[in-house]
Amino acid sequence: MEFKHYSVMLRETIEFLNIKADGTYLDGTLGGGGHAWEVCSRLERGHFYGIDQDDAAIAAAGQRLADFADKVTLIRGNYRNARAALGERGVRQVDGILLDLGVSSYQLDTQERGFSYRYDSKLDMRMDRRQTLTARDIVNTYSETRLFHIIRDYGEDTFAKNIAKHIVQTREREPIETTGQLNEVIKAAIPAKMRQSGHPSKKTFQAIRIECNHELEVLRDALEDMIALLAPGGRLCIITFHSLEDRIVKTAFKKAENPCTCPPEFPVCVCGRQSLGSVITRKPVLPGQEELKENSRSKSAKLRVFEKKEI
Repeated sequence: MEFKHYSVMLRETIEFLNIKADGTYLDGTLGGGGHAWEVCSRLERGHFYGIDQDDAAIAAAGQRLADFADKVTLIRGNYRNARAALGERGVRQVDGILLDLGVSSYQLDTQERGFSYRYDSKLDMRMDRRQTLTARDIVNTYSETRLFHIIRDYGEDTFAKNIAKHIVQTREREPIETTGQLNEVIKAAIPAKMRQSGHPSKKTFQAIRIECNHELEVLRDALEDMIALLAPGGRLCIITFHSLEDRIVKTAFKKAENPCTCPPEFPVCVCGRQSLGSVITRKPVLPGQEELKENSRSKSAKLRVFEKKEI
């Protein structure tokens, strides 16, 4: 299957990156290379670094960016390690960074990857197939309490407690091996009259995917390094698709802009913490109506931008 991924808020992101022809840019979630192509097409003497943990994404982006091969470096890895990966290549600063935290259409639509509730396949959900932990491991080995917290917090599902209970009861009889089996378990845990608005498995599958790939932990770990990587005047653009992701980004940007820890009643700052820059987007940028018509998966997307302070 061709690696397809709709580049969410492409025009807005490229505008906010404020690309310089001789600049250095990083896409930490390369995907199919849609955002990357637009960045590379604006570079003359600059260079582009693309990181993705999915081998299929690296292969697809390599083909898509073939015309820019002399100014592109692709790295298979996790963006939480971007600063170290670029450092190994002699890069200490970049002029812009993009993170699109959405799951690619390729991953969702490739049956054997086990991301989607729309197919009956082995429970997998690994973005990096070198990883040992799978969705199957989570469903069959996590305690009921831990499953409840994951489904409640990451899936924001009202029926999290009952879903976790049904998972544990089912796996005591036989392991839950496939997305189809898990669908049936979730369906049984949700009252019939409550299954009308959207697929009953959507929230639980999202929660298990986030846990499987440590998505929130990776984001928290990476943000400080991402801001540190920026050259003066450089911008970090992050597109989130989940309220918890957005909250992490919003909080990190706010802290970077105003890191002072002094009590409010102090007349002057004595902690010595200096602002690293400013938040460009006071409110998150949302997809326009045309984009929402073209791609329903962009509905929950939010773009936030931080700019590094000029020296």
